[in-house]
This record gives sequence, C-alpha cells and structure tokens, in this order.
Amino acid sequence: MSFQNPVFIPGPTNMPEAIRQACFMPTIDHRSPLFGKILHPCLSGVRKVLKSDSAHIFIFPSTGTGGWETTLTNTLNAGDKVLIARNGMFSHRWIDMCQRHGLDVQIVETRWGNGIPVDEYEAILKADTGHAIKAVLATHNETATGVKSDIAGVRRAMDAAGHPALLFVDGVSSIGSMDFRFDEWKVDVAVTGSQKGFMLPAGLAIVGFSDKARAAADSATLPRTFFDIRDMEKGYASNAYPYTPPVGLMNGLKLSLEMILDEGIDNVIARHTRIATGVRHAVDAWGLTLCANSPEVYSDSVSAIRTPEGFNATDIVARAAEKYGMAFGVGLGEVAGKVFRIGHLGSLTDAMMLSGLATAEMVMKDLGLDIKLGSGVAAAQEFYRHGS
Repeated sequence: MSFQNPVFIPGPTNMPEAIRQACFMPTIDHRSPLFGKILHPCLSGVRKVLKSDSAHIFIFPSTGTGGWETTLTNTLNAGDKVLIARNGMFSHRWIDMCQRHGLDVQIVETRWGNGIPVDEYEAILKADTGHAIKAVLATHNETATGVKSDIAGVRRAMDAAGHPALLFVDGVSSIGSMDFRFDEWKVDVAVTGSQKGFMLPAGLAIVGFSDKARAAADSATLPRTFFDIRDMEKGYASNAYPYTPPVGLMNGLKLSLEMILDEGIDNVIARHTRIATGVRHAVDAWGLTLCANSPEVYSDSVSAIRTPEGFNATDIVARAAEKYGMAFGVGLGEVAGKVFRIGHLGSLTDAMMLSGLATAEMVMKDLGLDIKLGSGVAAAQEFYRHGS
C-alpha cells in the first residue's frame, strides 16, 4: 500500500488533512467548559446531518457495532421479538448481536443483491395483531453488496399495518453520504460511525434517538453500563462524559461537521450520487455488472462489482495493493471471491475517483480479464464532464 494514494475501500475513508490535524490536538481538561465547546457543536451538527429537529444525539468511544449495541440495550428487554431481513453481511451481524442478547429474532431471508422486501415486512406486521414485534431493524446501505434499501418504504409499511414497533436503522455507510431523513421517515434510532461519511478514523459510534426510543430507555432491562444513554445525558449536561471522552476525535468530528454543513448536506449527497454514477458508467463499459440487482437499490457510497464465473475477485484487491499501492474492498460472506468493492464515499472528488478506476482497469488487464484500458475511465469522464 502507499500513503500517497487515496483509498477506495468502503471505510475507513480518505481523511482531509485539516481533519487529521484537528484530531491531533493538545491535551485539555475534558471536564472543563472548553470541552463543552467541542461537544455541543458535535451534537447539534449530527442532528442537522440526520435532518432532524429533535433527535437525541449520543456519541460513544466505539464503532458502528457499538452503536448497534447501544440501540438494542437501551430500548429492549430479553425475549423481545424483533423483525429483520438478512440481505448481506452487516444485517447478518446485527441478527447475530440480537440473538446473543437473548432477543427473539424473526428473520426474513432475502437474496443478497436485493433490498429489504417492504411488502413482506408489511404483511408480517399486519399479521402481528398482538404487537409482539417490538422493533423493526433495517440496514439502509448494505456495504457488502452495495445495496440501498427503502427506509421510507419500511416506515410506510409500518404505518399501513398500524404497528407501534420501534424503527432502528443502520446508517453506518449512508449517513453523511446518502439521503437520510430521520424526522420524515420517523426513525426511532439511527446508527452510524465516524469512519465513513464523516471522514474520520474509526473510533466514534454516533446514534440518534427519537423521543419514543429515549423513553424506552427508562424501562428497558437489557444490561448496559458503558453504553447507557442516561449516563451520557447526565454527562452532557455538565459538558462532560461519564468517563474519559475521545477529545481529539470529537474535535475532528466538530470540523468534519462544519465542512459537511458548509458544503451543504444536499450538495454532499448530490456529490456522492454523481461520483457513484460515474463508477456505474465505468462498470458498464467494462462489460461487468453490479451485485445490486436493480438501479433502484444501487448504493451511492459503495459498488460491489461482479467478476466472471470462475474468476477470484479477491485477486483484484491483492494485485492492486501489491502492484499499484491502492486499496479496494474484498467481497464478504456469500459474495466473497465473487465481487470486489469500490468505495466512493467521504472525502472524494471526480478526479480522485478517476485514479481508482484507472488502477482497477490496469489490475483487471494484468489478471487477464477482457478489459480495454481506458474504457471505464472514458465512460466516467464523459459523465463527470456533462453529468449533474
């Protein structure tokens, strides 16, 4: 690998130098009002990125997985029933976590490459007349397959069923990069992390709770200590954490949020859509296909690209790292060896993306695939020159 090249993994993402410098700060007293000048802009900034006026924001020293655990342990009780579709590696991991916490998990098995089956969710919820299902879980952007699911559709299904379950959304690889509407979609908990759209190192679990989810924390009985949002609230009221906070990362997040909001969250979303569309034009020019099965589920933060039958897609990732010093993502779970992934989120421009596409072409040519050098780059260039 080379420190000189951008990375094209789905996270951690490229880090602007200004954000890196913001994380590398002198020690301060984390129980002083000075820390409050870092903390409170982070909370209000995340709320704006979520497009919410009222979400309760909590930022833990952890990763997105810690955000999932925060969600479950602060809202549910042992034996509670939850509904979730398994359509990729990260929904699979959320299922595993639910089962380890003693929850009753109703799994909707879904082909990898498809989004959440909204109609099936609606039928299940309508049949649950006793409201045994306490939470509906949805992975907004399945990073393993490059598949986006319709969260607004999930909410419509819940409302059509008249079901009172909580709605939990994994937005780890979508929030800060793709359209996310906490209030409009009536999300109860949104989970993300610092290392993707926020352009930071891994180390922060970022969650937003609705009033309904926050109220559930007062009666939930699953064990939690480190991830107790009530303790975090008490700390925030005194410009502090219930334990030592990751001050440098928080300072980096403060700057990241300023950069995102200065660009404008809708402009950030449009930039990701534009860059992703250029990648899809390149994939078409190569004669390859995406793991995502239809355009309505194409992710704007990561593309999982299928390689021909019998070809080990992991070889592309290994060759890119060894020969050209550039990082792409391997396939995970059911699509391991069948796809390689191009991450196109966070701190990224059209020109940076073109370097990744050019390298991918060289690698595939090196490995004997029927790829014409320059074909994907030219297709992306044409779109970037004229696309909106």
